[in-house]
Amino acid sequence: MTKKLEMWPPSVIESVCEVLGDTGRGLTGTEIGRLLERLDVPDIDPSASKRHRLANALITQQQRQQASNCVVGFIVEAMQPALHFENPTRRQLLQDRLTERLSLMGLRVRDDGKVGTAPRATTLDEAARLAGRLQTELVRRATHPEVLRYCEEELVRQSVFHAVFEATKGLAERLRQLSGAHGIDGAELVEHCFGAKGGRVLRINAYSTKSEVSEHNGFANLLRGIFGTFRNPPAHAPRATDEWAITEPDALDLFSMLSYAHRRLDRRS
Repeated sequence: MTKKLEMWPPSVIESVCEVLGDTGRGLTGTEIGRLLERLDVPDIDPSASKRHRLANALITQQQRQQASNCVVGFIVEAMQPALHFENPTRRQLLQDRLTERLSLMGLRVRDDGKVGTAPRATTLDEAARLAGRLQTELVRRATHPEVLRYCEEELVRQSVFHAVFEATKGLAERLRQLSGAHGIDGAELVEHCFGAKGGRVLRINAYSTKSEVSEHNGFANLLRGIFGTFRNPPAHAPRATDEWAITEPDALDLFSMLSYAHRRLDRRS
């Protein structure tokens, strides 16, 4: 007879389902339906969003059985390596994000897909530290999606060097898309977008007062500094050398700056 596992708080189950049912990075609706059927868990709300559909099914089944076996079973089935042959990056990301949530229960998702024990986290900071992934920390910081878009694979692989390089390149690419400029980069691209010579193709404000002009020019200088400090050096220095190195705390600070830059571009005039 299968041992009954301790019931989980609904908030933890909902958090797990938020990861598994994430619109861009989680399981598909078809996958969720198939796994629920395989585990004999009634799909009581199939028309709801993926995360709510899954949470409603698992919370109801847990209450019916007075045990969390259905929740653990679904995680194990969802994280089987064979399910992710076509997208191993998705599996790694799900494993990292689930491990962060499960650390609050003293659990983790192992590389073989099974749920095992782990040090128990009591705060969100501890959960991020125990998960031990850049991606986890950046999600917790609400980093702008455009930052993550260009370096997600590097973050999953814990490649700080390449994640910084790709995220900074991503900012340049967004400037090119917004301005229609092609074939230029770095300071030249910033001058084209924000400088007088380029006719100030992009503006972050109305550019009508002394304060607004100062803010506009300061933002342009910030972008020049980012490209000069973080875009150009790694383009010429191999990761294996000490000629250009960046620590994880410095990388997180850079991602915050890039996130700010993207948000200012979101609010451009």
